[in-house]
Amino acid sequence: MINIPKGTKDVLPSEIYQWHHVEKIARETAETYAFKEIRTPVFEHTELFRRGVGDTTDIVNKEMYTFLDKGNRSVTLRPEGTAGVARAFLENGLANGAMPFKAYYLISAFRYERPQAGRLREFHQFGAELYGAAGASADAEIISLADRFLKNLGLKKVGLQINSIGCKTCRAQYQQALKEYFRPHLSKMCADCNARFEKNPLRMIDCKEENCKNFTANAPRMIDYLCEDCRAHFEEVKTLLGGAGIPFTVNPSIVRGLDYYSRTVFEFTSEAAGAQGTVLGGGRYDTLLEQMGEKPVPAVGFAAGMERILMVMAAENAPMPENRGVTCYLAGMDRASREKAFLLACELRSEGVSCEVDLMDRSVKAQFKYADKTKARFVAVIGERELAEQTAEVKDMKNSSSERVNFRALAQYCKEKI
Repeated sequence: MINIPKGTKDVLPSEIYQWHHVEKIARETAETYAFKEIRTPVFEHTELFRRGVGDTTDIVNKEMYTFLDKGNRSVTLRPEGTAGVARAFLENGLANGAMPFKAYYLISAFRYERPQAGRLREFHQFGAELYGAAGASADAEIISLADRFLKNLGLKKVGLQINSIGCKTCRAQYQQALKEYFRPHLSKMCADCNARFEKNPLRMIDCKEENCKNFTANAPRMIDYLCEDCRAHFEEVKTLLGGAGIPFTVNPSIVRGLDYYSRTVFEFTSEAAGAQGTVLGGGRYDTLLEQMGEKPVPAVGFAAGMERILMVMAAENAPMPENRGVTCYLAGMDRASREKAFLLACELRSEGVSCEVDLMDRSVKAQFKYADKTKARFVAVIGERELAEQTAEVKDMKNSSSERVNFRALAQYCKEKI
């Protein structure tokens, strides 16, 4: 037998209803904020991610699924959603339409990393992107959308942490301060941190190596180096969140793992979300399009891992709809009644009633067992007498009551009783 690749997971029919529930909440929440869905390709030219995500990130250096296609072009399975949306925004001239541009996505993404709780090599994200608005109100709106999404899922033990990592102007001074701080410790830090020291010392703050954490814990804080504009922006974000009743904690150690972030960064965390604890993360990325060689356009957004969301929902025992079976199972006693059951099923389905018929030539007793296993709400039994009277003996599997129902009234009966 050929087994599933490491770091991937089947989503079985018995659990897909949970995914549908989260996806439904994601769509409904995003659309109440006037965001519309966007769909981008699963793979893009590799250069998009090198320039967009950043060549100092672990994603680009270690985790991307990159290969040459038959035209000898380097393509990469998307490791995240933002770069693809940015490319679509530019390529389709969306900046010429109504601004701000608001879009959300539900995607699969791919990273080659060690599989762990809530983190797979093929994973799924709900994300939202807002282009064209530079003010703090856009930051607050995207955070509000994320907060409302988590609340609509019934999550109560998820906390918001925010920080500002400044702009190019104030970050240059901060990076110099980081170099001065880390230089005496480099020999004791990991190879990745040594590589990042020259290219992007800000990435060192985000190192997950336990030994490096001993040094990063006391590193200078970006929040202490913010320029006047960045400080004012961050203060307004905090004021708007407070006014909206969204509690938060300022965490100076949050830098996020991608090079395109600037100013506001944020994470919603939970102890039930595995070692890193992040359920949803995002921030502002005003320089992303500039990194891609285009004119800068202010932007802000977030992404949430669906696997982690479901894991946290289970840990919190958050409300989840019932995994319903079909509405009506039509059981036939003989060949003629099975034929009638098939025709009735076609009629019921045309009227929007989900139903099943016997396809295995089972006895009536076996059909009842099957209907019970598949959580059918009603079982409509048809035999010789029922064919003659044009009625079905309908049993409600929820309370074991039974009554005769005319074939022509069966669809309406199911709709009213369900």
